[in-house]
Amino acid sequence: MKNKGGWMNIPQGIPNCPPGLEYLTMIDQLLVHQKVEILEALTGFESKNKFTIKNSLGQKVYYAVEESDCLTRNCCGPLRPFDMQILDNYRNEIIHLHRPLACDSCCFPCCLQSMEVSSPPGTIVGTVEQEWSLFCPSFAIKNASGDTVLRVEGPFCTMSICGDVEFKIMSSDGSVQVGKISKQWSGLIREMFTDTDYFGITFPMDLDARMKAVMLGACFLIDAMFFEKAKGAGEAASSSML
Repeated sequence: MKNKGGWMNIPQGIPNCPPGLEYLTMIDQLLVHQKVEILEALTGFESKNKFTIKNSLGQKVYYAVEESDCLTRNCCGPLRPFDMQILDNYRNEIIHLHRPLACDSCCFPCCLQSMEVSSPPGTIVGTVEQEWSLFCPSFAIKNASGDTVLRVEGPFCTMSICGDVEFKIMSSDGSVQVGKISKQWSGLIREMFTDTDYFGITFPMDLDARMKAVMLGACFLIDAMFFEKAKGAGEAASSSML
């Protein structure tokens, strides 16, 4: 890998791999950085989320852009349904994420959160499905056939207080930790007045590239569920500091 700080060079000659996922065959870590939207930070008006996705060397791998309408973003807030395009350096859509509208309460176990992951767009490679739990968040990571390949287990408290929040990536039977999704502390100002988040994802190097793409979808679902501030939250925090 060359060109630190630029775009990662696409690996060549990877058999049986969806176009554009070749990048994922060569890495065991992704860094997801949300772009700061100045207007949103100043006014609390929810705009489309945008993310840069990098490897451990700081090279860009993908760029992610939320697709949702203004009314839904500002009325439904963190519960909003959305689609997300994950693009490569040439603006080709490599991965498509779809989050349907669903409940975010343990009182409704029949209608929990999920994320559908396609690569190329239109070809489902897996899903992220919230599992019913009273205390700690739990998700099943499934392949295109509906088989559970991995699980994600979150902490009892997902509030970030000057530290990282870790969601463990476990084997399908929950017995062995094989990676993690970490919501990284991004500084007091960012945490209090914006919903601009930093995440790190680690997974086994030999994990199928399709499932690595699904883990990326899990990261965005976790961000939306636990770290996307409701409209007005930043304004309330600002008022409490005056």
